[in-house]
Amino acid sequence: MSDTESAANSSKPEAIAERIRAAILEHRLAPGAKLTEAQLCEVFGVKRGPIRQALAQLATDHLVDLEPNRGAFVASPSLQEVHEVFEMRRIIELAVVEKICSGHGVRRLKSIGSMIGRERKAFETRDFPAWIRLSGEFHTELAGLTGNTVLCDCLNGLVARSTLISALYESLGRSPCSFEDHEAILAALDAGNAKEAAALMSRHLQSVELKMLDRPARGAADLREVFGALNGAPGDSPTTKSAPV
Repeated sequence: MSDTESAANSSKPEAIAERIRAAILEHRLAPGAKLTEAQLCEVFGVKRGPIRQALAQLATDHLVDLEPNRGAFVASPSLQEVHEVFEMRRIIELAVVEKICSGHGVRRLKSIGSMIGRERKAFETRDFPAWIRLSGEFHTELAGLTGNTVLCDCLNGLVARSTLISALYESLGRSPCSFEDHEAILAALDAGNAKEAAALMSRHLQSVELKMLDRPARGAADLREVFGALNGAPGDSPTTKSAPV
């Protein structure tokens, strides 16, 4: 791909939406942060059209709120939404566990084990953006083993919303130690113990939900700094040190 083609692709609404999504899900952008169109145009080197299309895509995914006469903001989920998201996750992920234990994808569990290893390493090396990303991917990759694309699409959206919620409602100074929970869940799945795996998954999700307290994050953000960091600028660190799931 030529430099011209690469630049053209990076200015498409889908590519812009993906970069904003990554900034939100890695906690580079806090809930409530204002997404100023003019600044985004400057950052991405495009006119307002692609920016508005990208923000509309993110609003459909419940990651951005579009407010008339005020603009776009990173979504700030309510406590009711927290409960509803995790209620749906429990329903879906317990079904995932049951399906895997009945033989769907059980032979591919080794790849999940490798992912948990990378998750642990990211935590130990303080690579928090990678830790946050891998923590969510454990759940979506497990769902992928079922081969049910509708289920996967549903859970992908819920995990993204959970990650956003964790930036707003996480308990200060506490960590879910999620990779340890993930290791226990994987061991039960590998042993074909559906009852134990379901109990561990349910307990894990409930624990994460309960650790999310009402602690609104700050809404200010320098978008040039945020997206400069995504391009590899030095000195960046996410706003939180705990993984959501």
